[in-house]
Amino acid sequence: MAWSDKTLKEFQNALASDAPTPGGGSAAGVALGQAAALATMVSDLTLSKERYNDGWNVAKKIKSVAGKLLNQGLELATQDSDAFDAVVASFRMSKSTDKEKETRIKAIHLATLGAAEVPFQTAILALELLKLLPELAEKGNPNALSDVGVSALLASTALKGGIFNVEINLQSLPSDQGMEMRKRLPQLIEDGRIYSKRCMDAVRTRLSDS
Repeated sequence: MAWSDKTLKEFQNALASDAPTPGGGSAAGVALGQAAALATMVSDLTLSKERYNDGWNVAKKIKSVAGKLLNQGLELATQDSDAFDAVVASFRMSKSTDKEKETRIKAIHLATLGAAEVPFQTAILALELLKLLPELAEKGNPNALSDVGVSALLASTALKGGIFNVEINLQSLPSDQGMEMRKRLPQLIEDGRIYSKRCMDAVRTRLSDS
């Protein structure tokens, strides 16, 4: 099921249901797409005015990054649901014999690793966008300053939400699995903290100056 084919109301109702999916990882993917949409809007509003030409360079960079994320965020939302559905299916596998138990455990580990990899990608892409937003807040069209702020909040949500889902899945795996993600998570968390704060500080500073 592709969540991009559903209405906003249908997706919201699915989130509110007691079904295993969609969950927080899918919500993080949607947040990433919405962050990209707002960033694109502010970039266009900046590029359309000569008096904001100081912000043209970053606006162009953001459009290049965000343009891909508009679809990727929704795709990751669907992939996250699919990945967790695979985890649920693996737990339902037969375990009547030792061979079946061994096969089941391997399937659980493989599915759980996949369920970590999707939100990890969401987090990485969210940080890529988040890193560009402080400059847009500083130099972009001031009439859309609040939209930059909301874009940053949504990107931060996608980043942190993705990280939460990576962490909970890695906890279920042997320590020798998902090593690349385990290695990169601390820096991802720290960079997220830094750029989230820079975005909020840039928005608040410019708001207070206006």
